[in-house]
Amino acid sequence: MSTAGVPAPAVAGDPRPMRADAQRNYARLLSTAMAAFSEHGADDTSLEEIARRAGVGIGTLYRHFPTRQALLEAVYRDQVEALRARADELTGSDDAPGAALAAWLRALMAFSSTKQSLTSALLATVGKESDLLSACSKVICDAADTLLKHAQQVGEVRADADARDLIRLVHAVTIATQRAPTDPGQSERLLGLILDGLRPQPPAGM
Repeated sequence: MSTAGVPAPAVAGDPRPMRADAQRNYARLLSTAMAAFSEHGADDTSLEEIARRAGVGIGTLYRHFPTRQALLEAVYRDQVEALRARADELTGSDDAPGAALAAWLRALMAFSSTKQSLTSALLATVGKESDLLSACSKVICDAADTLLKHAQQVGEVRADADARDLIRLVHAVTIATQRAPTDPGQSERLLGLILDGLRPQPPAGM
């Protein structure tokens, strides 16, 4: 998920908005950090490597992210914001609500598959009940709930489906498929089973 086109916040303690070049550096550092964390794990990637891969000096990285923790939190927030933006995009699209929900669940699955090391690193420092993780969890749940309700309103999804159950199922698929890396099609098959289970059910006895 990209940060392209997303305005970067001002540097902490500085009320002035960032210059265009600073915004580009900020976005590049976030996307580079996410790629590096996905490849090597958040704990095994040095800030110097991230700066080098982003094509900026280490001083530029520290100017935007004074600590590793600040970078971890910014990357996590950025990924969650991308999920929210994708939900907004799908809600306003011409796609059928059921197809929009399926597309967003695929985006959630992609997010889940890359966030494991990020979440572990954050839990080690901020705790499971932190304001950051709680706020991000609410954003994801709200996005899922909006798309699910739209699909339910037009009868494309069973009425008893719950957004939080869907999120847990997608996370479960991610965990299961990470243990079977030699079967790249498994995650899509398992998601297909989830989507089939969302279809409206016939009345009992039919």
